[in-house]
Amino acid sequence: ALAADRLTRDHGRPTRVGFFGVGLIARYVHMYLAGTGWTFDSVGVHDLSADHANGFREYLTSTGQGNVTVHGSAEDLVRNSDLIVFATVAGEPHVTDASWFDHNPLVLHVSLRDLGTDVILRSTNIVDDVDHCLKANTSPHLAEQATGNRDFLHGTLYDVMEGKAPQHDGTRPLVFSPFGLGVLDLAVGKYVYDQVTADGELMVVPEFFHELSRYGR
Repeated sequence: ALAADRLTRDHGRPTRVGFFGVGLIARYVHMYLAGTGWTFDSVGVHDLSADHANGFREYLTSTGQGNVTVHGSAEDLVRNSDLIVFATVAGEPHVTDASWFDHNPLVLHVSLRDLGTDVILRSTNIVDDVDHCLKANTSPHLAEQATGNRDFLHGTLYDVMEGKAPQHDGTRPLVFSPFGLGVLDLAVGKYVYDQVTADGELMVVPEFFHELSRYGR
């Protein structure tokens, strides 16, 4: 949600969103977008499970969202969305036709392994952390293996926030691939610690580490 906001701040937010894969992650992405002021003229849904797709449609309707369409094909979803959220469990690329993205959408590539190398190479690419994201055969990692370089990367989310990387201006597809950063876990942990301390419920667990010698000797 932060990336979507920052990447569209100067050129206007997309109003047609499509969710590709509609499990818990998709629901939370929608919740955070809605919670930070996003509104959509239309919402597209696509999932290999018809039950999951219809369940997500019902969830969207319950939030007051109108004009929700369940797309039977991946291509229809992509072509009819200006903001696409990939949240699947795909282990390797399955969206490989770069022409589907000729309308130059913003892509939140949360699941990291959906897009073929040709799609990546024809897009502007932003990641959260370069070394973290380009491993484990993610789509950007496969693009690096295919080209032998990282020239297809255009910056990190930090660069975007500092005004040092491209925004989504509609001239090319823009793909944001977030692997996830440990600093987010630290931030949540610190928040929980502060709340528990403020409530006077902080507890010390005696002998949590029963052996304090680093190497057990």
